[in-house]
Amino acid sequence: MSDLAKQLADYRLTTAEILYRLPDHPAVLQSYIWQDLDLAPRFPVLRKFLDFWEREIEGKLYQVRVASTEIIRPATFQANATLLTLH
Repeated sequence: MSDLAKQLADYRLTTAEILYRLPDHPAVLQSYIWQDLDLAPRFPVLRKFLDFWEREIEGKLYQVRVASTEIIRPATFQANATLLTLH
């Protein structure tokens, strides 16, 4: 499915900040940013990635923070109160 088709099917741009423990130094946290189109609120694409992480990557997950927004939405109009003249 193309990205445009996904967006029209209500997929949203989803960003996850993943904090995980380093395998050699478990007291140290590392950050990883993941971004893809996904369906809110269940986030199946993100869950698939996190399942892969748990299975294949040695760093234990500590925390996952998720932000999601629609890419295609109605246009907004904002009037400016400033008028600049350039000669």
